[in-house]
Amino acid sequence: MRSFYRNLRRLSCRTVLLALLGATHAVCADEAQWRDTEARIQYGYYTQDLRALTNLAGNLAAQESKDAWQGYYAGLANWRLAQLAVLHPGGKAATVGQFTERCTRALDAALEQRPDFADALAVRAACAARGLAGGGLHVPFAGHGPRKDLDKALALAPRNPRVMLIDALADYEFAAVLDGSKERALPKLRRAVAAFETERGGAEALPGWGAAEAYYYLGRDLLEHADPVGARDALEHALLLAPEYVQARALMAKLTAG
Repeated sequence: MRSFYRNLRRLSCRTVLLALLGATHAVCADEAQWRDTEARIQYGYYTQDLRALTNLAGNLAAQESKDAWQGYYAGLANWRLAQLAVLHPGGKAATVGQFTERCTRALDAALEQRPDFADALAVRAACAARGLAGGGLHVPFAGHGPRKDLDKALALAPRNPRVMLIDALADYEFAAVLDGSKERALPKLRRAVAAFETERGGAEALPGWGAAEAYYYLGRDLLEHADPVGARDALEHALLLAPEYVQARALMAKLTAG
């Protein structure tokens, strides 16, 4: 009888161990999937491949699995599309508004699953600010607003580099709609860059985007502050991280040409 219970305990331990291993494998597989999705979004943004990014955003929206990561990356893809729509001469304000609306709705869904998802709050704030700046007054706020979202994200994760970057962009690009000040942007960008360097020295983060953009915006702001040497250094870092980054390459070419 004792041997029966001993074997039963061993079997139970093995069952629990196998279940834990299976759960760990599933989590790792999910993380790998979302890392790949993030890499594709970022590549489409860096190379300004609107078609690829549009297809990816559509595929994410069509997925049946509506978890927080799905909503987050659907929102991120549409934010990137809104940014590119502003950059390109053919980008219409209505198109920017449509992208920002899709972005905020996707992130609404993500935040229903994870209300304390600081990265999602920050990107939703950026999307809403982009929509307001572009005249997209139809962006649905559903009881929240970009400033409120950003303040909550900062309270939840004050050292999160992506939250810090978007907080800097609130001053650099959206001061008029977020009650910011462009003079505050430069020190915030420096702190965001430092936070990304700290993050890159540890385990691979998810989400993990943003370091190249932080260096790019730091380079832009330094150039506006008549510091071409500092700007060049920042842009070199951006291009080391993302050699295909069209905006960074264009600004570096302009800087080199004098």
